[in-house]
Amino acid sequence: MDNITLGRYIPLDSPVHRLDPRAKIGAMLLMLIAIFIPAGWIGYAIIFAVVTFMVFLSKLSFTYIWKSMKPMLFMLVFLLIINVLVVHTGTVWLELGPIKVYSDAVIQTLYIVVRLLLMIMITTCLTATTKPLDMTLGIEDLLQPFEKIGVPSHEIAMLISIALRFIPDLIDETGRIMKAQESRGVDLKEGKLNEKIMAILSLIVPLFVSAFQRAEDLANAMEARGYQPGVRRTRYKVLKLKGPDYLLLAGAVLVLACMIWLAYFK
Repeated sequence: MDNITLGRYIPLDSPVHRLDPRAKIGAMLLMLIAIFIPAGWIGYAIIFAVVTFMVFLSKLSFTYIWKSMKPMLFMLVFLLIINVLVVHTGTVWLELGPIKVYSDAVIQTLYIVVRLLLMIMITTCLTATTKPLDMTLGIEDLLQPFEKIGVPSHEIAMLISIALRFIPDLIDETGRIMKAQESRGVDLKEGKLNEKIMAILSLIVPLFVSAFQRAEDLANAMEARGYQPGVRRTRYKVLKLKGPDYLLLAGAVLVLACMIWLAYFK
């Protein structure tokens, strides 16, 4: 559970932390679009270099970034097995009895792995360098033009912010419940399949109870402070784009344009 870092804000003093949340969210969306453009390994190398530079600027340790990737390793191995069994094109690289490993299966898996790892690096860098309140303000401002067609920008931003805010809390709560269950003799790692299912149920039920209790406490606290959805609220902190924010957006647009050029014009 300690390996899951999505949604955790790391309070550091770095140039990335001081950037406008709207610029960081916009740059993230542009980079995610660039990842899915088939620009080949050169394109992925460029994106990886840019993301690594941003992680370095944000003063985040690469150990922290790696911890956010570790929970995905099982899914990546699963994707490799599925591709090996399904994809039968290209040259045969390895034969394991009746199973043949084709080159296209391995290459497709590597593409998926690289894309997932880049996406995790980008989203982790965003959530680790942006306060939940700033994230809410940024999402609300970006969605504000859609209010003309009836999109509740503030409510959507609030929901996303609350979800990101409570991910670390739920992870910590899960860890505490697991330790409490293990102290009572529940084995969450060993045993038969039915025993593991019952052990997981003993973990899920108190976790849901705790999550609903947290939601009720949050709702009561918001009502006590006079929060009303749909009512225009004033802000103590007003967001304003500055030079570094425009530079970040320009860099993300440049990366996206480079990916398009590599994919369709080279």
